[in-house]
Amino acid sequence: MDTPKSTKMEVIIPAYRMHTQSFVNVLEGISEEDALKRIENKTNHIVWMAGNFVNMRYGLGWVLGLQTEDPYNDLFFQGKALDESIQYPSLAELQKSFHEVSPKVYQTLLEATDEELDELFEIGMNVPFVKETKLNFAGMCLGREDYLCGQIGLMRRILNYPGMKYDMNENLTY
Repeated sequence: MDTPKSTKMEVIIPAYRMHTQSFVNVLEGISEEDALKRIENKTNHIVWMAGNFVNMRYGLGWVLGLQTEDPYNDLFFQGKALDESIQYPSLAELQKSFHEVSPKVYQTLLEATDEELDELFEIGMNVPFVKETKLNFAGMCLGREDYLCGQIGLMRRILNYPGMKYDMNENLTY
């Protein structure tokens, strides 16, 4: 494992890399057609979930100083509600965007200092036990990624795909 500048990243870095693997694995084999299906018009579709996941990566990078903007930000920023009148990007386009931004965010995580991570970053949650810092924002992003992978995993099963595998691609280093 790469060594981060801040020891505070020693929990974040492995989780980030596991989420990279999970994102790739959970989308494995999903067709573009199935990726747009909703269940009883009550759920988001997989494309929306994947887009929100990728948007979290861009958001995390942005907060830590990476000046790379999500090309689909208008569709997914802050979990913007699914709008069926909009043509969403394909799953392939989102995966391409994911693989473009994720190594850059990973490098940014490795280079973050304790001082940067301790900087206040107003999330707007107003939860008394959550100090709104850049470090805690990183944790919140990882939590959101977990949630979205779980949702996509459930959609896999509902759409009659096999459950997500936990194979590790050792060449995927971010």
